[in-house]
Amino acid sequence: MLKKIILRGLYGFPMGLSIGYTFTIITSLIWADGYYTPCMPKLVELVGSEIGAVIVQALLCGLLGAGCAGASVIWDVETWGLAKQTGIYFLLISVLMMPIAYITCWMEHSLTGFVNYLGMFACNYAIIWLIQYAFIRHNIKKLNANLHQQNRETL
Repeated sequence: MLKKIILRGLYGFPMGLSIGYTFTIITSLIWADGYYTPCMPKLVELVGSEIGAVIVQALLCGLLGAGCAGASVIWDVETWGLAKQTGIYFLLISVLMMPIAYITCWMEHSLTGFVNYLGMFACNYAIIWLIQYAFIRHNIKKLNANLHQQNRETL
């Protein structure tokens, strides 16, 4: 299991970098009036330079990707129910996401900012989970239909 966590984490690091970079492009398109904003201005202020802030954010995005990918081994624990897997995975990635969001200034540094960000994070998690659940359920129904068809043909 540890080997799986490490291998998935190694794969997840560049994925986290890619996703983080993609989000900077999207947020720049929406809010930066035609300019590219690689990170939050407050992070630049805290770190002391834009390149320093970009490096910090890149490393933390990679760490977030590695953590999410490594934690995905939870979905392989067949003795746990779906609710337990979902809850534990959400808890693990929340414990990782919230400090990273705070450090990178993705959230307002207040209790209200923390609660709002956690709420948005939970909503996004739920939406993605529901989409994946519906997709998997659809595929299972298709497989079952194919099995029933094969059973009829063999009889």
